[in-house]
Amino acid sequence: MKSFKIKLQSIEDVKKFVNIMAQFNGYFDLVSGKYIVDAKSVMGIFSMDLSKALELRILETNEQESVIKEALKQYIVE
Repeated sequence: MKSFKIKLQSIEDVKKFVNIMAQFNGYFDLVSGKYIVDAKSVMGIFSMDLSKALELRILETNEQESVIKEALKQYIVE
């Protein structure tokens, strides 16, 4: 499993993020503390505390990690 931190700061960010994630086959979770939601679920993401960075976990996919990171580069934080 690979993971990295992302930051979604607005409703538009969440919509764009979900649209990007929908392009990839596989399973992806967003984690904030003890809460875990499907990274492709708008409703799930809105149930999280978006004031903090979220951890995107790549559980299972055939996509290259570098391709996913490039598509999400505007949301990745260090």
